[in-house]
Amino acid sequence: MVRFGEYLDQKQRSEWRPHYLDYKGLKDLIKEAQQEMEQQGTVTKINKFTQAQVSSLKKRLKALRDQEAKEIGDEFLALEKYVNLNYLGFHKILKKHDKVLPHAPCQQFYVAHLHHQPWVQGNYSDLLVQLSNIYSQLRGDGFVRSTTKYWVRMTDVSAVKHHILQHLPVFQYNEGSEDQSDSQLINSVYLDNSSMELYHGRLDKRPNAIAIRIRWYGDGDPTTCFVERKTHRESWKGEESVKERFTLPEEKMVPFLEGEYTLDKAVRDLQAKGKSEGEIAKFSKLFGEIQQQIDTKQLRPMIRTQYLRTAFQIPFDSTVRISLDTNLTMIKENPDDGPTCTVAGRWYRDPTLPVPRTEVTRFPHGVLEVKLSLPEGQTAPEWVQDLLDSGYLTEARPCVPALKWGSVRVFEQVHKFSKFIHGTATLLPELVQAVPYWVDDESVRPSMLQPGASAPAAAAGVPPKPRRRTGNEVDELQHPLLGDQPTLQLLPPRDAVGFGRKKEKKGFFDWYFNSRKAKEPPVMARTTPMRIEPKTFFANERTFLSWLHMAVTIGSIAAALLGFVGVADSSKHKAQATDYLVETIALILLPVAVLMCAYALTVFIWRARAISKKQVGHIDDRFGPLGLAGVVVLALSAILIISIVDFVQQMQSKTGPPPAPPAPTDPLPDPTSLRSDPFGLQRAL
Repeated sequence: MVRFGEYLDQKQRSEWRPHYLDYKGLKDLIKEAQQEMEQQGTVTKINKFTQAQVSSLKKRLKALRDQEAKEIGDEFLALEKYVNLNYLGFHKILKKHDKVLPHAPCQQFYVAHLHHQPWVQGNYSDLLVQLSNIYSQLRGDGFVRSTTKYWVRMTDVSAVKHHILQHLPVFQYNEGSEDQSDSQLINSVYLDNSSMELYHGRLDKRPNAIAIRIRWYGDGDPTTCFVERKTHRESWKGEESVKERFTLPEEKMVPFLEGEYTLDKAVRDLQAKGKSEGEIAKFSKLFGEIQQQIDTKQLRPMIRTQYLRTAFQIPFDSTVRISLDTNLTMIKENPDDGPTCTVAGRWYRDPTLPVPRTEVTRFPHGVLEVKLSLPEGQTAPEWVQDLLDSGYLTEARPCVPALKWGSVRVFEQVHKFSKFIHGTATLLPELVQAVPYWVDDESVRPSMLQPGASAPAAAAGVPPKPRRRTGNEVDELQHPLLGDQPTLQLLPPRDAVGFGRKKEKKGFFDWYFNSRKAKEPPVMARTTPMRIEPKTFFANERTFLSWLHMAVTIGSIAAALLGFVGVADSSKHKAQATDYLVETIALILLPVAVLMCAYALTVFIWRARAISKKQVGHIDDRFGPLGLAGVVVLALSAILIISIVDFVQQMQSKTGPPPAPPAPTDPLPDPTSLRSDPFGLQRAL
C-alpha cells in the first residue's frame, strides 16, 4: 500500500509544488506538538493561493481569446482537483494527529474549521457561467430574442403592410394556386376549468403558468389539429417562455380530451407511420404531460379566437419575423342556452348553430407581433425602428397618457396583450376574479361593453381618440401605474357643468346635494357585467362598524353618567351642583353619539348602493369625518369650559364666610308626661 506522502509527491504539479501542503513537515510537527500554528498558516496559504488563482482566471476571462477557452476550462478543473487533494490531505494529517496524540484530539475542531474556509466552500458558479457564455459565443448562438406586440388601427393596416413588405416578403400560404392570398384563417380553442385557473395564472404572470389550446388552419372544418402548450418563464431570470405542440387527427381530439385515446394507442399509430424513436420519445413526453394536466385540472373548451394572419419573413432567416392578425374575433365555446361541448360530445362549438351577439366579441384593432433574434449588442434594423416610430402602432404596455409630436400620433401603450385573456375577460366576466388593465383603454372599451359588435369608431373608419390628460393631479393617481398590473383601476366619473368644463363628485355630501339639482347624463348600459370583489363589501361593513363602535362607546359613557346621577338622587346625601354638572356632560355626549350613528348608517347605505350599481368614482367621504371631528372638538370644549366654571364656583364657596348657626327648635317633651299622657290628649287640650 502506497503511503499518502508518496502518493502526494507523485500527484503534485511541478510548477505548483511550493504551494502544496508540507505533509512531511507536518508529520514532524506532530511529534513536536507544535502543529496548530503551522496548520493555520497552511490553511491561510492555501486560501490566498486559491483566491489569487480564481482572480487570475476571472481577469483572463475578461480578455479572453477564442483559443484560450479550453485552456481556462482545463485549468479550472485542475484547480478543483488541487482543492480536493489538499482537503483530503488535511483529513489524513488530522486523523494521524489524533492517533499519535490521543490526549489532545483536534480533528473534529479543524474539520469544522476547514468547512468554513472560502477555498473549501467557495462558490465558483459565476466562473462557470462566464465559461458557458464564452462557449455560447464560440458556437455562434449568442442571440438575444425578443417579442413585442402592438395594436394597429384598422384604417392603418394597409399602410403598415406596405411598409413591411418593402423589407420582408409576404409568406404565401397557398402559393401556386389560382386564388392566392396574403393571409390565412387561424382558429384556436383555449381550455380552462370552472375556476379559470389557467386564465388567472397567465394574467398574473405566475412562474410556469400554462395555456393549452387546440389550433387549426384554413377555412372549413379542421382535419389536422395542433395541440399546443405555452409555458410562461421569467425573462428577468434569463429564462424564455416555451411553446410546445404536437399534431392529432380531428377524429382523435374528443377521445384525447376524455382520456380514451391513451399514450399507448398514440405511440402505436406513430410507429405505424414509421416515425423515429427520437420523434416518438419527444411526442410521448408532451402528450402524457398535457393529457395529465387536462385530467387533473378538469380542463374543457372555453374560448375560441379566430383571425386572419399575414406573415412576413425571409425564408430560413429568423432575424426579423413579423405577423399581423386582423379581423380578430373571440367566441364562447359553450352556449348559454344550449348543451356544452362536453355534453354534445364535441371539442369546439357546432358551426351550424347561430352565435348570439352576447357570445361573441370583435377586437377593434389589428395585432402586430414583431419577433427579433439578434446577436448580442446588435440593434434592430433601421426600417424596423422607423416602423415603430411611424405612429401606426400602439405597443402593449400599461396605460401612459397619449402624446402628439407634430403630425406623428403616439398613443398609450399596453404590455403583454393576450387574445385568450382579452376574450375570457370580455365573454366570461362572471367567472374571472380580475381583468387585464388594457380594458380601461378608450379604444377597446366599446367592444367590451357591447359583445357581438365592433367598436363604432373602428366600424366607421374613424381612429379612436387618444386619452387626454386632465388638470386634476388627484385623478392622475387613479390611473394604473407603470407596471404589469393585472387588476383594473377605473377612472373617476365627472359631471358636465357647462361649456365643456368638468367637475368631479367629492363624496357623500356632493352626492346628496347634487343628486337633487341635476340628473346624471344617460350612460350606455353595460351588457357584460363587471365582477365585484366581496372584499369591497366587507371593507364597507368594517368602516361602518368602526364608526358604530365609536358612537356606542360615547353613548355608553353618557348613559353611565346619567345612571350615576339617578343613583345619587335616590340617596340621602345629595350634591346638587355635582349632579347638574354630570347631567350636562351626559346631555352633551348623547347627541354626539346619536349623530355618529346616523352618519355611519347613511354613509354605509350610500356606499353599498354605489358598489352594487358598479358606479365608477370616489366613494370616500372627504368632508363627513372632518365635520364629525369638529362636532367632537366642540363637545369636548363645552365640557371643559363647564368643568372649569364649576371648579371655580366650588373654590369660591370654600373660601367664603362661615355659614350661619341653625335656628333654635322646640324643646323635647318631658318623658314623665309621655308616660301619664301617652297619646298627648292633655297637651292637645
